[in-house]
Amino acid sequence: MRWRGERQSGNIEDHRGMGRGGKLAVGGGLGAIIVLVIGLLTGRDISGLMQALPSGQETTVSPGLQERGPDDSTAQFVSVVLASTEDVWREIFRKNNARYEEPVLRMFEHATNSACGGASSAMGPFYCPADQKVYIDLSFCTELRERFNAPGNFAIAYVVAHEVGHHVQNLMGLSEQVQRQRSRLSEAEYNKLSVKQELQADFFAGLWAHHAQRSRNLIEPGDMEAALRAANAIGDDKLQQEAQGYIVPDAFTHGTSAQRMYWFRKGFETGDLNQGKYQDIQ
Repeated sequence: MRWRGERQSGNIEDHRGMGRGGKLAVGGGLGAIIVLVIGLLTGRDISGLMQALPSGQETTVSPGLQERGPDDSTAQFVSVVLASTEDVWREIFRKNNARYEEPVLRMFEHATNSACGGASSAMGPFYCPADQKVYIDLSFCTELRERFNAPGNFAIAYVVAHEVGHHVQNLMGLSEQVQRQRSRLSEAEYNKLSVKQELQADFFAGLWAHHAQRSRNLIEPGDMEAALRAANAIGDDKLQQEAQGYIVPDAFTHGTSAQRMYWFRKGFETGDLNQGKYQDIQ
């Protein structure tokens, strides 16, 4: 992805270094362990899971990247991707006679707190609708390359754009609509709604890539392949097979590898918001 010299976002909270000292923000006990395990399924809106966990106090910092030298390229890259999503979604909302409210992205190390509760790096990137922030420990970028075999900057861009996709869903009121169904449905039935929500966020990530390419010519050869490798690597079927040796479709919360790749590709190829309506996702 061509990103050097592009605008960086002003909606960055750099909390790196604030989670050290061995204190896990999510608290101890079985609840924390369960949430950490769920972190294997990256990219999920985990507000419903995290609200029950204790949230500690944490000093806030002013938006923007900390001075970490010119080699802090991953943080700079993430900031450029966030800025690009701001530009794309602002224009899409404008064309639909709406105003886009930009999310904040918090970078952290090891552990942090959000309006949805505590979090650790083991959860992977996530979006909290309660404070409209995306949270990411940049060590996940290394994990994406080494554990999930998805190298390349654009794999990271896909993950960031996916989380911003959850923010778009929140602004549209979809997140609240899905959350209201939690107490009315069985776990298997609710999981199906969660899958649709995650696949739409993948579509939105592809939609961003489409418009970023048209407006700024950011995508380079191999970028789409990198994003698709990432989408493939974090499908529910692939993760379940690797973790337990078998697949339980009723436990899917994000969609299969094939579904995730399909909806990201559809967003990129069509660039049409109407092609990814929640009711049409399957």
